[in-house]
Amino acid sequence: MPALNVEFSDRELEDLRQIAKERGTSMKALVREAAAADIARHRALQEGAEEFRKFFAAHADEFAAAFPDDEPAAGDEGRVA
Repeated sequence: MPALNVEFSDRELEDLRQIAKERGTSMKALVREAAAADIARHRALQEGAEEFRKFFAAHADEFAAAFPDDEPAAGDEGRVA
């Protein structure tokens, strides 16, 4: 299995040791679980954003009708205010 060496400050390392001890787990398991949780959160946010984009695209005309003041002026579609 691939591995990754990660450097921590002395304070971070001591905090990790303390947390692992309190949870009754190894530092390796603690760091791996934290990384796995962050990966899962990142994937969920990506999937949620994609679903929102699909929903918005499917209902763009309804949003435009409901919020006409928020529609870009002709020629401004690609500009950010």
